[in-house]
Amino acid sequence: MSYRISEGGGNYEYVNARVRSRRAKLFDEDDYRKLVRMGPGEIARFMEESEYETEMNALGSRFSGVDLIEYALTRNMAKHFEDLLRWAEGDLYDHIARYLRKFDAWNAKTALRGVYSGASRADVEDDLIRAGEFSDRFLDQLAEATSVEQIVELLDGTIFDERLEAASEEYEATDVLVPLENAIDYAFYERLMAGLPAGSDRAEELYVEFLRAEIDFRNVRNALRLARSGAELDPAEYYIEGGRLFDAAELQQLAGNVDELVARIRESRYADELEDALAELEDADNLIGFDHALDVALLEYSDTLSNRYPLSVCPVLAYVLAKEREVENIRAVARGREAGLSTEEIEEELVIL
Repeated sequence: MSYRISEGGGNYEYVNARVRSRRAKLFDEDDYRKLVRMGPGEIARFMEESEYETEMNALGSRFSGVDLIEYALTRNMAKHFEDLLRWAEGDLYDHIARYLRKFDAWNAKTALRGVYSGASRADVEDDLIRAGEFSDRFLDQLAEATSVEQIVELLDGTIFDERLEAASEEYEATDVLVPLENAIDYAFYERLMAGLPAGSDRAEELYVEFLRAEIDFRNVRNALRLARSGAELDPAEYYIEGGRLFDAAELQQLAGNVDELVARIRESRYADELEDALAELEDADNLIGFDHALDVALLEYSDTLSNRYPLSVCPVLAYVLAKEREVENIRAVARGREAGLSTEEIEEELVIL
């Protein structure tokens, strides 16, 4: 994906009109209700009759079944995000380009997890999302890596290198990926927020508000995972700067007590959006249901900002989240059907507004 330096302004009205058209083509609840009852072959045919037609036809001679579905999904998503950059001008372009580097973070963590778990190169490649700044050649190098140390070395010179270097020592001492994964997330959000003007105009304010909310939700997720894990890890070391819900000291204090943490969130600015997620957390034996509910909450919050401020970057970023979620949902259905999961089990994996 290509990036460029832009100068001032932004064609918000034009880009958001295009985004509304793209958003209307995303799969809805009825589509998912059909998909969960299909086998991989039927899912592929369903996608051929959807807006994934071009990718399915282009890749159909080389791949089949779930592989075809996954490659078509990621190629289609990359195309749509490339379109966003192609349409955008000025500051809007810069905002979108910064945000799409989230997929570089995803791919770096995917490569680390693959090596750590002993996954095959093919499995790692299936999970890569070619929608960030990393080139295809570099992503192939990450997929070919055979050790965590090799991946860290490959990432030298990227936005992640300094944080990964500092986290490598803790990884070597604990043989746990959490320090490296957190270093990647921290570096991404650190670069994302760096240099943003503080309230220079309403467009900038809304961009910052959206990003702060995403960081807050990320800190909530990390805090609850640490609280539930029982691991002897310092929560302050996994705090990501830029949010408004906690500071590092407060997170360190609350992460050891799930009940106090939940109570703090219920008193926050996100109480309404996170109500269902917190209820899911209190009822669940694990964090899977909470993670899904948290994803829904972030989607709903992004849509709230989009509806409230339609001529801002918010509708674009909300579309990125929604498109990303569609891809994850379809992949979950295809993989679930291939693995022989029941309809009910697959539906539990989906995140649908």
